[in-house]
Amino acid sequence: MRSKRPTILCFNFISRVSSSLLAHHYSTLSISISHERATTSHASNKFVVHCNTQITQHGRNGNLEESESIFNRMSHKTIVSYTAMLTAYALNGQLGKAQKLFDQMPERNTASYNAMITAYVKHNCMVREAYSLFSQMDEKNEVSYAAMITGFLRAGLFYNAESLYLETPVNWRDPVCSNAMISGYLNAGRLEDAVNIFGSMKYRDVVSWSSMIDGYCKKGKIAEARVLFNLMHDKNVVTWTAMISGYMKAGSFADGFSMFLNMRKERAVAINPTNLTVMFEACGNFGRYREGMQLHGLALRIGSQIDILLGNSIISMYGRCGFLNEATRVFQSMRDKDTVSWNLLISGYVQQGEIEKAHRIFVKMPEKDVVSWTTILLGYSRKGDTRSSIQLFRMMPEKDDVSWTALISGFVSNGDYEKAIHCYIEMRQKAVRPNSHTFSSMLSASAVLANPNHGSQIHAHIVKMGMEFDLFIQNSLVSMYSKCGNIYESWRVFVNISAPNVISFNSMITGLSQNGYGEEALQLFGKMQNESIEPNEITFLGVLAACVHLGLVQKGREYFNSMRSLYGIEPGPDHYSCMVDLLGRAGFVDEANNLIQRMPVEPHLGVWGALLSASRIHHRLDLAKLAAHNIIELEPDSAIPYVVLADLYNIAGRNQDGDQLRMRKHSKRIKKSPGCSWIMMSIQK
Repeated sequence: MRSKRPTILCFNFISRVSSSLLAHHYSTLSISISHERATTSHASNKFVVHCNTQITQHGRNGNLEESESIFNRMSHKTIVSYTAMLTAYALNGQLGKAQKLFDQMPERNTASYNAMITAYVKHNCMVREAYSLFSQMDEKNEVSYAAMITGFLRAGLFYNAESLYLETPVNWRDPVCSNAMISGYLNAGRLEDAVNIFGSMKYRDVVSWSSMIDGYCKKGKIAEARVLFNLMHDKNVVTWTAMISGYMKAGSFADGFSMFLNMRKERAVAINPTNLTVMFEACGNFGRYREGMQLHGLALRIGSQIDILLGNSIISMYGRCGFLNEATRVFQSMRDKDTVSWNLLISGYVQQGEIEKAHRIFVKMPEKDVVSWTTILLGYSRKGDTRSSIQLFRMMPEKDDVSWTALISGFVSNGDYEKAIHCYIEMRQKAVRPNSHTFSSMLSASAVLANPNHGSQIHAHIVKMGMEFDLFIQNSLVSMYSKCGNIYESWRVFVNISAPNVISFNSMITGLSQNGYGEEALQLFGKMQNESIEPNEITFLGVLAACVHLGLVQKGREYFNSMRSLYGIEPGPDHYSCMVDLLGRAGFVDEANNLIQRMPVEPHLGVWGALLSASRIHHRLDLAKLAAHNIIELEPDSAIPYVVLADLYNIAGRNQDGDQLRMRKHSKRIKKSPGCSWIMMSIQK
C-alpha cells in the first residue's frame, strides 16, 4: 500500500542547491542594500533601503502579500527593490508574476538575472528559457553558472551540465557549482561521478560534505559515509541527521540511536522536529517502543513544537509498535490534524487486526482520500473478508493503481487467484497503469496456478511498460518462472539483474533446489557469500533443500550449524524439517530423532512428517509410532500416519495390529485424499 505519511529525508538535493543559490542571491542583495545604505544620506533613500530589506525578509518567511504590499506602495523603486520582489516571487513559486515583473524592470543586473534563472529552474524546470536569459547576461558570477548547471541536471541534460561546468571559471567552481554537480549526480544515482567531483574540489563547505554523506548512505555504503563524517570539522544538524538516517535505513538501529545520543551532547547542534521525526520513524520500523516512548518524553521536555509532521510520526511509531491507546491519545491531543493523521491512526488499528475499530475511525473522518479507503480495504482483505473489500472498492469515489493493487493482492493472499486475474483484466480495461506490486501479485498468482503462459503474458506487459529492470519485479519473475518449472527463463532474468539483493539470490537458489539443480544452487550460494550479501533464514532453506536432493549430509550439517555460529540466525521449524529429512533419507534416523528432541521450539507437522517418511524407508516402527502419534495430535483428520503405520506393521509381520489400525481409521471416518491431476484448456469459439 502506498503511504502518504510524511517522507523522512534529510535532503532534497536539487531543492537544497536551489535554496543555496537563492541564499547566495540574498547575500548579493544584502551587499547591494548595504552599499545603498552606505552611499546615500538622504532620508527618502534610507526609507527605500528599509523597504527593500522588509520585502526580502517577508519573501523569505513566505509572507508574499506583505512583500507585494510594501513594493506596490513604494513611490521610488531601485533595481534592488525590483530584484528583492522578483526573488520573493521566485522563492514562493509565483513564476508568472516573476516573469511579468522581470519584463517590467527598467534595468537589470546580475542578481536580477540570477533570480529569474533560479525561478525557471526551481519550479517548472524551464531550462530553455533559463538558458536564454543566461546567454543574454553581460556579467555572470558563480551563482549564474550554478543555477544553469542545476537546471540542466534537473532536466536530465547531463552532457550540457558537464560542459557548462568545465566552462565555469576555476575560481568560481567551488563550492556552489561543484555542489550543484554533486547533487545532480547523486540524484541520478551516479555516486562515482559525485565522488570524482568531490575529490577534485579545492574548497568544500558543509553542503558538500553533507551531500556526499547522504549519497553514500542512500547507496548503503555506511562505512564510507562514516569516514567522511569523522573527517568533518564543522557538522550541522543536517549532517548529523543524514548519518543517523543512514544507519537506520541500513538496519543498524543501535548505531543510529547511539549517533543520536552523541548529537545531543553537541551543544551547537539542536534537536529539532526533523531529526526527531527520523528517530520516531526508526523506532516504528524496528518496533522499539521503549526508545520511542523516551523520545516522546524528550520532545515534550525540551518544548519541541508538536506540529502535524512530528505528531504524525509519533502516531505512526505507537501504531506500528502495537500501542494503539498511546497512538489515540497523541491523535486526540493534536490541535491540528490532517488527513495523514487520520490515515495513520486507521493504519495502526488495521496493522494490529482491529479492523472494526479502524472502520469506526474511518466513518468519523471529515475528509477521506484514496489512502483512507485503501487502508480499510486492505484490513478486510487481511481478515479474509473479501466480500467487504469488494463492497468498499465499489464505493470508492476515486481509484488509483494502489487501490486496484490492494484488491488484487487481497484476492491472491486469500487464494482467490481467478478473481485476482479478472480484477487485473478489469484494471487494464480501465486504463489504470499497474505498478510493481500489481505485477508481483499477478506473478504470484501465475506461480501458484502453475500457469507459465499467463506468467509470460504478464512478463510481456512488464516489458511493454518499460518496467523489466525494476528489482522488485525481477525478483518476482525469478520466483514465478522457478515455480512453474522454467528454470532457464528464471536464470535468464536473474543474470540480467544489475544489482541483485538477498531476495534475488534467495529466489534463484530456491528455484534451482526445487527443480533438481542442487549443485548449481550451492554454487550460487557460494557466489552470494563472495559478494558479501548477508544470507537470511530463507537462504538457508534453499541451501538445505539442495543438500537434501544431493544427499550431502555432512555439508548439510555444516550449513545448519553455521546459521547460528556465523550469521546469528536461529533455525526455525522448517530448517529442522529439512535436516530431519536429510538425515533420515541417509539412514541417520536416530540422529534425526535426537535433533527433534533438542528443538528449542515445538516441532510442526513437517518435522514429524519427515521423520515418519524416514522411518518408513528404513523400517523403524518405533520412530514411526512416535511420529504418527504426534501427527495425529496436530492433524487428527490426516490419513497418512494410519496408512504408513499399518504398512509397517504388515512388513514387521504384525498383520493383526495393522488391521486394527485400519479399522480405527475407518471408525473415525478418516479418508485418504484422492490423487488428482488438472490440465489447462483453451476453448476457441
